[in-house]
Amino acid sequence: MHIEEISDEVAKRLNVSEAGSEKPQSQKDITQNPVQNSPAPAVMFPELSPGRAMTEKKTVDEVVAELKKTPFFMTELEENDDTEAFKALAYEGTPFEVASEFKDQGNECFRTKRWADAKEFYTKGVLVLAAEERKRAKGEPNTEEKEDDVKSQRGVLESLYVNRAACHLELKNYRSCWLDCGAALRLNATNVKAYYRSAKAFLAVSRIEEADDACARGLELDEQNSALRGVAREIIKKHEEATAKQQRENERTTQQRRREWLVRGALKAREIRTRTTAQPPEMEDAGVRLLPDPDDPRSSLSFPTVLLYPAHLESDFIKAFDETQCLADHLAYVFPLPWDAAGEYIVAGVECYMETLGGGLVKVGKKAPLLKVLSAGNVEVVDEVVRFFVLPKQKAAAWVQEFKAKKAAEKGGG
Repeated sequence: MHIEEISDEVAKRLNVSEAGSEKPQSQKDITQNPVQNSPAPAVMFPELSPGRAMTEKKTVDEVVAELKKTPFFMTELEENDDTEAFKALAYEGTPFEVASEFKDQGNECFRTKRWADAKEFYTKGVLVLAAEERKRAKGEPNTEEKEDDVKSQRGVLESLYVNRAACHLELKNYRSCWLDCGAALRLNATNVKAYYRSAKAFLAVSRIEEADDACARGLELDEQNSALRGVAREIIKKHEEATAKQQRENERTTQQRRREWLVRGALKAREIRTRTTAQPPEMEDAGVRLLPDPDDPRSSLSFPTVLLYPAHLESDFIKAFDETQCLADHLAYVFPLPWDAAGEYIVAGVECYMETLGGGLVKVGKKAPLLKVLSAGNVEVVDEVVRFFVLPKQKAAAWVQEFKAKKAAEKGGG
């Protein structure tokens, strides 16, 4: 028969110990006084699994941090040294040799303009050597490494960053380009290629000041560098274009403000009341204007106008109704209306109204100039739009009564 020894760990779980072991009582003693001789039963729970026990007293953040050190759960490959050590097992050679091989493969792709493939090879090399840099920063250097080895690794890492930046520039990943250039410059502040490519990337997104700064720093190192001098000329040209564009925009804004000021002055001089609501309608380029010359205060005012046909729930829009014109001038070309099958809308057969300041209606003569109507003091222009109600004469009286009844009901309800 096979007898297994109970280990200390198992004994602990079973609450078994040599010091606490006693000779068991006889069955008779137990049965004679079951209450006094029986200890309170202990509640037994199963032990936690080894994985769960590891995280029993840890916070959620601590557990997540532990998980991210496991390859299956890693989300930031370039920032995880364990990942790179894990991946490096697939390649033969030192980190320097592995990264150099990736660099050569990337260069081969770059020569054939396979930018995306080249970028991937450079990235693999960066991951290997960046992991070594982080180990050194944490005080975990490789004891077998010599100073020359570290210098060689950093030289390759610098080249990988600069070469990957060139790929990003070709692929128009401009932000990634200048970030890689910055990484290269942290390793070697005299890398002219890094200044050149970062200047090109900044210039491509019109960040002229940053492009100029990068270019100037590069030219301080190599004043005769033809590539940098070419970028400098591009920067000057782009700056001139941006300055001219800004100047034109400033002039346009100034002119627009002056025209708005002239319109307000013209409305005030004519005693025309205006009001703007919280949600004015979208009218694109329509609005109250001075015509024919918006910069001449002697020009006439022109108003966007809506002709409303409430009896048929239709409308027409007139973009520019001059203050010297009358309703008849516009009705003459608007009529006949395409939906007026009965022929009710003719200039002589309609009546026109405007809503007053008090919510009532005022009848408008079809031959009265618009200026006379608007400056009478009992109507207003709302959101820069003049509104006329146009009705066939035989339907006008009934509609007016209906309009007044609705207004009265609104006031009563309010």
